Amino acid sequence: MNSNLDTEKEQVAPRRALGQLKPYTAGKPIWEVQREYGVERVVKLASNENSLGPSPKAVKAMQEALAELHRYPDERSSGLISELARQYNLSDDHFIVTNGGDELILLISQAYLEEGDEIIVPEPTFSEYAFGAHLMCGAVVKVPFQENYSYNADHILAAVTDKTKLIYLCSPNNPTGTYLPEAELRRLLDRLPARVLVVIDTAYRHYATASDYSDGAAFIREGYPLLALNTFSKIYGLAGIRVGFGIAPENVIRTLLKVKEPFNVNALAQAGARAALTDYEHIEASRAMNKAGREQLYSGMRELGISYTESMANYVLVELGEKADHIYNQLLQRGIIIRAAKGWGLHQHMRISVGTEEENRILLEALAELI
Repeated sequence: MNSNLDTEKEQVAPRRALGQLKPYTAGKPIWEVQREYGVERVVKLASNENSLGPSPKAVKAMQEALAELHRYPDERSSGLISELARQYNLSDDHFIVTNGGDELILLISQAYLEEGDEIIVPEPTFSEYAFGAHLMCGAVVKVPFQENYSYNADHILAAVTDKTKLIYLCSPNNPTGTYLPEAELRRLLDRLPARVLVVIDTAYRHYATASDYSDGAAFIREGYPLLALNTFSKIYGLAGIRVGFGIAPENVIRTLLKVKEPFNVNALAQAGARAALTDYEHIEASRAMNKAGREQLYSGMRELGISYTESMANYVLVELGEKADHIYNQLLQRGIIIRAAKGWGLHQHMRISVGTEEENRILLEALAELI
């Protein structure tokens, strides 16, 4: 008998770091709600997707690329990078394209973190920053937001130690929808030691309407040690093909390329993303729908007496009180999916993605019945 197959023997041990990892919990998919509750129509307002759908130009480009699927994709995503470089007025060497923004977060962790290094993250925020740090045996230092989930550069600076390697700033922040003003970002960058790399996650940048919002690109042009993380999953409506990109100083990009797997972004994703960048009609229509949808949700929440946080993204954080779980489950039975915020430690809150006018109306009518 092969001793390797003996289940009573000691098994190969996983890395100790895995004991700290918490797998990402995605929003409920439509098919699961249909199967579990026996409903045909489902309104999904849980995952911050673009309810307008994917960029039509991206869909056409992917269809045209199907005939070349027997070829390996461009290892560097050169065509997509060239269009990004044109739009951002930077050289190609300032960009890296990845399998969604999540892969870029992992690459940053793998490239920069040694055991015992620290990262600083706001609290609450996107969980994947901490996931990447824990995977590399790093430590996560959480800095709570101020009143109304606002950023404060001084509080972040106070958390910096000689072990600090990375600082993550999600702006607009997930799940709060609040943002880091340009002046606060500059103040932070000017006072940080040059050995600290700041990562600003601007996945929702297109939806920000504040005049003092910054996507970080201007600071990269000025030479600051800043990496701007982006995705095609939101306004471009391409969450299903998994493609993101980073903008950073050339030396940072060279470092990240050392740990990037070859052919990490498939050919259809590259073709679709490149086309989506120039689908300005779709981008503007998505912005307009989101702006109107946010106001529709704000108005509905005020009428229902529900507290909410004003958002610069395509979702709104609302406070439903002690009955939050009950309301969440009742909405599911009606075929309406929103996102419970207890994973962020906000047990009485829900994050509601902005949908179409009809989807928002269906949600508000259901809330009116339940509250």
